[in-house]
Amino acid sequence: MKGVIRFSRFFIPAAIISTIIIILGVGGYIYFKGFNLGVDFQAGLIQEVQFAPTAFTLNYNGAGNASVTLSRTRLDIVLSGAGVHEQTYSFDFASYPNGSDLVKGMQAIEGIGVTVVASGNFSTTQLVQSSQSNPRLEADKPLVFHYLPQDVQPVPIENVRTSLASLGGTAAVQVLGTPAERRFMIRMEDKDFSSGSGGVSTDKVISVLENSFGAGEVAIINSNYVGSRFSKDLSNQALYLMALTLMLILAYMAIRIGPDYAIGAVLGIINDGIVMVAFIVWSKMEFNTTTIAAILTILGYSTTNVIVIFDRIKENRKMYPDDPFVDVLNRSLTMTLNRTIITTVSTMIAVVSLVIFTTGSMRDFGIALLVGMTSGEYTAHFIASGFLNFWETKKTQRQKRKLTLAASGAKA
Repeated sequence: MKGVIRFSRFFIPAAIISTIIIILGVGGYIYFKGFNLGVDFQAGLIQEVQFAPTAFTLNYNGAGNASVTLSRTRLDIVLSGAGVHEQTYSFDFASYPNGSDLVKGMQAIEGIGVTVVASGNFSTTQLVQSSQSNPRLEADKPLVFHYLPQDVQPVPIENVRTSLASLGGTAAVQVLGTPAERRFMIRMEDKDFSSGSGGVSTDKVISVLENSFGAGEVAIINSNYVGSRFSKDLSNQALYLMALTLMLILAYMAIRIGPDYAIGAVLGIINDGIVMVAFIVWSKMEFNTTTIAAILTILGYSTTNVIVIFDRIKENRKMYPDDPFVDVLNRSLTMTLNRTIITTVSTMIAVVSLVIFTTGSMRDFGIALLVGMTSGEYTAHFIASGFLNFWETKKTQRQKRKLTLAASGAKA
């Protein structure tokens, strides 16, 4: 057996290491009182905000009603209702490229009041409307329009997190688009909402941000609330999804390779899942739907590694029927080592780019994949194969005992 690596020597040490990781994972889960759950799995606000100064405000004092819609290419003001003829005033940005031209055009509409807040002229293509504002114009509640100057400095994400820390709870902040766009996704934990104490509202978030960055400097692009019931249902669905995945893998492996091999494969895959969970707990990585996707990805990746190795084991058992099973196992693991390592490393190279060039949940996704792929390589060669060796050894011992008992009965 020249050139064959004796992987079997490391089966017991690997089992001990996995046991320690499991204990650390359970201990960390108890010590930290569960995962660092993202808003996906708990009640909270999900908001998209953009830091942009106020350009102007609009109000309406005329008869009937007035509403405003803003698109990327134009601004429309619609007058309707009792006392007025329904009419739409469209201001195409190609015809009104400057803010001053747009303001003059809107001031020409009877009943429309425009208050310019911007210190200088601005391009109409830079306008941003906050979704928090009612598009219907009123006399006492001006509609606010923001704008994003071209030479504006990016807002550091650390400053946003520091500002939101005063609200308490858990706040996850992610950069959207380029830094020059100054857009952020804010996920704010809101444990107190369901208790009736008010919790964290959109107004509170805006108030805190404006206290730090200036009044009128924050536009709400989008805002959603995740209720506690929805978050609980999502958590249950995630658990069902992982359990169903393991059952399907077990069924597939039993048909594809055999029941004995299927049990070893599933135990190895479960080991990968536990390693990732332990890493997530101790690193305090946010546990959200992206993390679930990473875990499921690794389960599938580990399945592929195990199938490659177990297929080779079955082939070598047919080719070397008289060799001890442990020798067949070591030979098979040695023959598949280069293939599994090359596959894993080549995939890691792509994943490393996620870790280096992305932030937030995508970066966490990449880190989780790196941990999971490393664990998958270790599991396929030492945990799943180690269990298979243990299983075959016990089966051989049972067969020998049966033969011994049968021989003793025949002599008697």
